Amino acid sequence: MRLPAALIEEAVQWRRQLHAWPELGYEEQDTARFVAEQLRSFGLQVATGLAGTGVIGTLESGPGPAIGLRADMDALPITELGRSPWQSQRPGVMHACGHDGHTAMLLASAKWLAQTRRFSGTVHFIFQPAEENLGGARRMVEEGLFQRFPMDAVYALHNWPGLPLGELAINDGAMMASLDSFEITLSGKSCHAAMPESGADPIVAAAQLIMALQTIPARRLSPLASSVVSVTQIQGGEAINVIPETVTLRGTVRCLQSEVREKVRGLIDAFVAALPQPLGVSGAISWYPGYPVTHNHANAAALVRQVANAQFGAERVHWQVNPSMASEDFACMLEACPGAYFWLGADGAEPSRPLHNASYDFNDALIEQGVAFWQRLVETHLPLSVNAR
Repeated sequence: MRLPAALIEEAVQWRRQLHAWPELGYEEQDTARFVAEQLRSFGLQVATGLAGTGVIGTLESGPGPAIGLRADMDALPITELGRSPWQSQRPGVMHACGHDGHTAMLLASAKWLAQTRRFSGTVHFIFQPAEENLGGARRMVEEGLFQRFPMDAVYALHNWPGLPLGELAINDGAMMASLDSFEITLSGKSCHAAMPESGADPIVAAAQLIMALQTIPARRLSPLASSVVSVTQIQGGEAINVIPETVTLRGTVRCLQSEVREKVRGLIDAFVAALPQPLGVSGAISWYPGYPVTHNHANAAALVRQVANAQFGAERVHWQVNPSMASEDFACMLEACPGAYFWLGADGAEPSRPLHNASYDFNDALIEQGVAFWQRLVETHLPLSVNAR
């Protein structure tokens, strides 16, 4: 069944409206209100307030299992450089990751499935806040998402620059890396820059530590293990002629295997404790655990692959692709419920700008494909009985 052109045009207008009025994580008040109003107008049961601004729309259509479809709603603290008629009207905030498109696609899918109801079971449409670094998925799980809305499986998609429009990528294992952040404090002894022997220099210790941490992926892990250790901030010193008392380093660790994640953290702890000591400097580290590995469940991934083969053709479905070392908090939902996360190609005639780029804009040509995929996935996972057909 071909999707009505009017539905897709409406979804495009929703997407552009959301793009023009982006909101940061846990601040998606207007977005959540708009989503809830639309879902109610489609005849769905609507729950609000989960994880602050989360919205869940429930569509029941006869007996059967229950599944969840998730879209993220938040924007990023970026000043948009695009010049489209729908560019951000909120200075310093923009939809640079396509969450406006994800939300519009899932809304249109809810509307169409509520009209057609060619499935037997229950679909929970999950509109999640705060995907960008703030752990909205974890908070929804902790606040009882899967207890209040029991599901047999949960699915999520992401538009993917670098993959052509009309193509899909899915693994039956890791799709995205884990994420942990750290803050290292190196404490020495302040002194005059002309007399370094009278102090203990934490800047020299920081330089040595930064380089030493890079040996962890290169020399302490197997070449078959995937890990990225990045020091992204260094702060220390106030005067050009003074060796400071302390230096602070911040950064991230990303891994594709849980056991590698634990090993890397242990090695960093050991480096921080031991490496500065010969310089008379002490090191301390604080960890801020982020997201686990986004690891698909085999049966759910196989179903996504089956549906994708039917919609796009097997030659346009990428199975067992290289995972991304970026991270995704949908991983927290996959820890609590079976499911799968996959990428839909975003590159049209012109390649898409990268995600999180100030000139990025969601490719509206993807909306019809996304809605059609959600429809087909629901009807495949929750099929009508032969008699009902």
